[in-house]
Amino acid sequence: MNSLNYDVPLVSTRYARRFVRFIESRGLSMEAMLNGSQIDPGLITNPDAFLSVGQVIKVLEQADVLLQDERAGFEFGQQLDLIAHGLFGYVLLSQDDIGKLVETVVQHLRICLPLIDMEFNLVGGDARIRLIDTWNTGSARKFLSKVYMGSIYTIASQICKNLRFELDFPSELPDTAWKALTHDAHWQFGSTGCQVTLPLINRHSRDSKSNVAYSLARERCRESELPQKNSGEIAVQVREKVLKQPGKATLERIAQQMDMSTRYLRHHLAMAGTSFREVRSEVRRSYADLYLAETPLSLEDIARKLGFSDQASFTRAYRSWTGKTPGDVRRQAKII
Repeated sequence: MNSLNYDVPLVSTRYARRFVRFIESRGLSMEAMLNGSQIDPGLITNPDAFLSVGQVIKVLEQADVLLQDERAGFEFGQQLDLIAHGLFGYVLLSQDDIGKLVETVVQHLRICLPLIDMEFNLVGGDARIRLIDTWNTGSARKFLSKVYMGSIYTIASQICKNLRFELDFPSELPDTAWKALTHDAHWQFGSTGCQVTLPLINRHSRDSKSNVAYSLARERCRESELPQKNSGEIAVQVREKVLKQPGKATLERIAQQMDMSTRYLRHHLAMAGTSFREVRSEVRRSYADLYLAETPLSLEDIARKLGFSDQASFTRAYRSWTGKTPGDVRRQAKII
């Protein structure tokens, strides 16, 4: 393909943001993942932006090296929740022809993740989905293939069982490690190609579609809640939480209370034009002004209440905020 095509924006950053949360759960940072990719972190946080194929390839190559986990791609594919996107859930619930249903899975994936093409065939009582690397993704192909297989498994396991995964590259992990991810699926490495086989004769009963409906409703509800909290609202919530515990508030503690990663919280605060350090400093200064002017608390006690290790640290911080020392303010307030 023409090399210029690799620069065309094609993949929604909604998937990039999911990937950021995934790698952060593995102890890595977005900066490490984007290292050498020439991608502005601000692009990732833009809900209306798209990444080019070339950018995605660079990110996946870097992530694969840093994660050092053969199963990471498959696990990320499982977490994409593609079943909750668009009209796919409705089609899944209304489709009686199991072969056409699997074909719908393929078409859905083609639209959501247009990085690897797929060929669908019915062979006897099986449906086969073969992955085709039309973009020549190079060293990222293994990781990307497993992402697709993880996504296929999450969706297809709702309608059939005993899936078979075949990959044309080796694995150093034992078969039990892969089965731990897929339970009733079978794995084969070093095959002639990458494909997933769905034995349609073992499909789930029609009643099991109610489970799909529940899954769809749950995930759609969760997704619909995400945009309701914009960065400004999150910044306000952070300030309120720091106000309640100025001496104990840390980025990690506040992020945990808000059920988000520290990196995700930093991004929202940056989008709101601030940072956790700035919010905490503002709150600490407000309390310090009040304590110095309105109470007889010693400087050592004020420092302790505001979470400083000692009086000297508090004095340095207060001078950086106001240009004055706490002692100067205390003398001006005539409270000794």
